[in-house]
Amino acid sequence: MSIRLMTFDLDDTLWSVKPVITAANQALGVWLLTHAPKLGELSSERLGQLRGELVAQQPLLDQRVSELRYQVLLRALLQSGYPELEARDLAEQAFQVFLAERQKVELFADVVPTLEQLRHSYMLGALSNGNADVRRVGLGEYFSFALSADILGVAKPEPEVFLAALARAQVKPAHSIHIGDHPEHDVFGAQQVGMRTIWFNPEQKIWTGEREPDAQINQISQLPDLIKRFDE
Repeated sequence: MSIRLMTFDLDDTLWSVKPVITAANQALGVWLLTHAPKLGELSSERLGQLRGELVAQQPLLDQRVSELRYQVLLRALLQSGYPELEARDLAEQAFQVFLAERQKVELFADVVPTLEQLRHSYMLGALSNGNADVRRVGLGEYFSFALSADILGVAKPEPEVFLAALARAQVKPAHSIHIGDHPEHDVFGAQQVGMRTIWFNPEQKIWTGEREPDAQINQISQLPDLIKRFDE
């Protein structure tokens, strides 16, 4: 049955996310030392503690990464003695510093030419639990839509994420396929709603999940030829 819609995970599928987050956290730390000196150095241990406290109190925050990061910053600033209005302003500015750096991704070399080829035959959508913006990373022209956990209020692997993409595209599951690196968030999540799945597996790991993906690739450039098999 022919494929009409292809949805993509972003982090660790179209680029490596670890160096991006590391650089964004470093930029955030430098900004905070200058603009919020009473805060001192905000260690990863302290951030983890605050994140855990907030998620314990508001479990849904765990699926909204932008709001969670803002709330972590706000709580840290308030605990450092900043008045609430000033703390809110600083937290928002700090988050925007982080978010701007978060968009400075280094795309895998084959991503742009592959998306350019695919977009002429398929509708492309982006589904992410993170807060990268396809427009700000330079991929906006290739995607018909982009949905994130921040937008939806729910994260992969919840079925609602994939159902929202199908509804946006007005495509039935049998005519869609999702590509991502995470066995649970991407493969299992899409399988729940009847979408076909391609596991992006650059390290060529052994599949250990219950239901295998329909296919797996170790380079994004393998997609155009692979997709043709689903259209036969």
